[in-house]
Order: sequence, then C-alpha cells, then structure tokens
Amino acid sequence: MVWRSLKVGQNRPLSHVPTGAFALMGVALVLQLVFHGLQPEPKARPEQLFNPPNEKVLLVASLGEPVTLAKLLMLWLQAFDYQSGVSIRLTDLDPLLLEKWLSRILALDPEAAYPLLVASRFYADIPRAQTQRIMSAFVYRAFLQDPNRRWPWLGHVAILAKHRLKDLPLALKYARALARHATGPGVPGWVKQMEFTLLEEMGELEEARLFIGGLLASGEVTSPQEIHLLSERLRSLENRMVDSSPP
Repeated sequence: MVWRSLKVGQNRPLSHVPTGAFALMGVALVLQLVFHGLQPEPKARPEQLFNPPNEKVLLVASLGEPVTLAKLLMLWLQAFDYQSGVSIRLTDLDPLLLEKWLSRILALDPEAAYPLLVASRFYADIPRAQTQRIMSAFVYRAFLQDPNRRWPWLGHVAILAKHRLKDLPLALKYARALARHATGPGVPGWVKQMEFTLLEEMGELEEARLFIGGLLASGEVTSPQEIHLLSERLRSLENRMVDSSPP
C-alpha cells in the first residue's frame, strides 16, 4: 500500500506541486549563484617552490636513471609558473630557489645544456635585477666546471651584464673568464676579444693595449683575418693613447 501511494505521488503533474516549493528552489538557486560569485578566485602561490632535495637523495630517487630524472625535473620547473589554471608572474619566483633547482638538475646530468640555456636566456631575461644577477652567477660557476662546452651561456650573460644590468665590471669579469678558460679549438675568436672591447669602453686603454699585444704574441690567434683585425685595432688604440696624452 505504501509503495502504491508513493508511485501515485510520483505521477502527479507539476500543477500539484505547491507554489512554495518552486519559490524555495528559486531561492536556493540564487543563493548558490551568489555563493559561487563571492568565492575568491584561485591564487597561485609562488612560495610553494620549495628547496630541492640534496644530490644524494635525487640520485637514489632516480633509480639509476639520473638523466631521465633531470629531464623530468626540468619540465616540472619550467611549468611551475602555471598552477591550477593561474599564471604566476615570473618576477614572483624566488631566484635563489630557481638557482638551487637548476644546480641539482645540472648535477644529475652534467652533459645537459638546457639548464644553462634556460638560466641565461629565459630566467636571466626576467626584468628583475636580483634574478638576473643570481642566474648570471649560476652560469658563471657552471662555466668554470666545463668552460670549453659551456662558454656560449657565459658569453650571453656577459652581454646581459653590459646591456641590461649596465654593470661593466661584472661583464669584464665574465669576459676575462672566457678569455682565460675557454681555450678549446671550437671557441670562436670574438669570445677572446670581448675582454678587449670592454676594457676599451671602460677607458682602460693601456690595459686593452697590453691585452691585444699579449694575444698576438701568444700565437693563439692563427687566422690571418683575425691577426689583421687585431693588429689594426692595436694601431688604432695606440693612436688614441697618443692623442689623449697630455702635451
């Protein structure tokens, strides 16, 4: 009997539903819409970028595949600025933590160029001086460990130090490191000449003259075209020094 009464009740037309029920349903719908409208939009939390595990822990976690883990971590790090459908401003990312993650990734895969490329051409381009300096310092330290393969990235941050940071002494430091350590046969001549160019711009004419003279005398430059170019610049530099000397 109970089942029959329920069945009959279910077959009643909508006209039998009390008007108050429709009103309650309308109020509930409006309240739900208002509630969702008052909810704050999801916010990304750049501080969620945490300190990376140490190298030993990562090596154990790699299960004998450190290169694979390095690639996965690199993908994760690059995607970190987009969380839960909300984009984080790159200027909000902690550059010190970025540097730590990039260092760990490079330690897992020392042959990889991508962490240095990202540091010098992506993160170092963030319009924030602190980030640019930290990324440049990371590239510099990494360069010293393998200069004949990693010179392109230090060359890029040397240019960045000159044009973006307007820091000629820092650019000269990087250029000198390139000239002293990047001595492999695959390193182009302009890399060695960056130091001379910066010395000249800084007004250090005597030091620039000694640098070019030493470079020509060392025999490291073998291309006739480069020798001719350096000789011409040396003569031009000596003429400038004579013109600028007191009478």
